[in-house]
Amino acid sequence: MDSSSTRRRNTRRRLFEAAVTLIAEQGFSSTTVDEIAERAGVAKGTVYYNFASKTVLFEELLRHGIELLTDSLQAAADESAERGGSRVDALDAMIRAGLDFITRYPALMQLYVAELWRTNRAWQSTLMQVRSRAIAVIESVLREAVAEGELSDEIDVPLTASALFGMVLVAALDWQSFQPERSIDEVHSALSRLLQGRVGGGR
Repeated sequence: MDSSSTRRRNTRRRLFEAAVTLIAEQGFSSTTVDEIAERAGVAKGTVYYNFASKTVLFEELLRHGIELLTDSLQAAADESAERGGSRVDALDAMIRAGLDFITRYPALMQLYVAELWRTNRAWQSTLMQVRSRAIAVIESVLREAVAEGELSDEIDVPLTASALFGMVLVAALDWQSFQPERSIDEVHSALSRLLQGRVGGGR
């Protein structure tokens, strides 16, 4: 990768980080391009050079963030399989990966949760598309677990995948907001027991 491409990638990363932090703090409507540029340490024109508008920046921000999460979940499942773990082990590894991701990017996930319930945003279809890819990773492991007899075939796979995704997201945000004294190991252990009891013990 040449130096200009590297500079542009680094600039876009700074803009993403600045935008997600500001929007999580004060909302999309209240956040200006000037503030994003100032927080990122770039000129205002640089924002428009990289993104046509604040709306496009925000849409790309959500897409980029959830794609990173999806990659993290898939990597966790793959690594568990390489170690010879069961599909339930893979689901547990994905829970840990989700917690790790949210710990690294708390503002992004706060923003995702806030925007998930809005229905009048220009990027709503993009948000649903990238969310569906994250859920699909979990669904795939659940379907394999059912096919291999690890889980009951009575499990509603799409709903269970959404429930697991939501459980990790909400539990992690609640942990960081109201129980920050807890370690990530404690939170993972609690969610792991829920997984083992409610899903792993399904047969």
